[in-house]
Amino acid sequence: MFSSRPSPDPLKGLLAGVAGGLAAAWVMERFQALVPQETFAALLGGGQAGQQGGDGQEGEPATVKTAEAISEGVLGHDLTKREKAWAGPAVHYAFGSSVGAAYGVTAEYAPEVTEGAGLPFGAAVWLLADEGAVLALGLSDAPWTFPPSTHVYALASHLVYGLTAEGVRRAVRALLG
Repeated sequence: MFSSRPSPDPLKGLLAGVAGGLAAAWVMERFQALVPQETFAALLGGGQAGQQGGDGQEGEPATVKTAEAISEGVLGHDLTKREKAWAGPAVHYAFGSSVGAAYGVTAEYAPEVTEGAGLPFGAAVWLLADEGAVLALGLSDAPWTFPPSTHVYALASHLVYGLTAEGVRRAVRALLG
């Protein structure tokens, strides 16, 4: 029996996944810039939305806190305000491309993960990373301390990530043959 599906190639899957993850991280940032959390909360009729912050530093994203922890733990260096401005996005793109890489390789061997145009993937990243790991690592307060609109906004942002990651992964993988 012949299959139109190419045989799995982990390197091509990795490259396509990294490209998808990077593009998706960028598009997710653009979505958040175009539709700020406060606007989203108002559209939902929710209360005041707050940034997640585990140490009481309102407005400091988990990506910046991660960059600080890495810099302090590995280099023994406290990040300056200027360094935080690029370190937070660097963590965001590193995470986005890493998760995209894992997704791309997984898609080579289990193509069913790509069903749903990447939306289930985005929801899984939201649940495991944003709602799970961020809390477990002490980068956020408990989920119930935030209004529901904050969680819905984060989910929407990650759905945008998943949709973009899958679209770009699929296109790059097709180009790679």
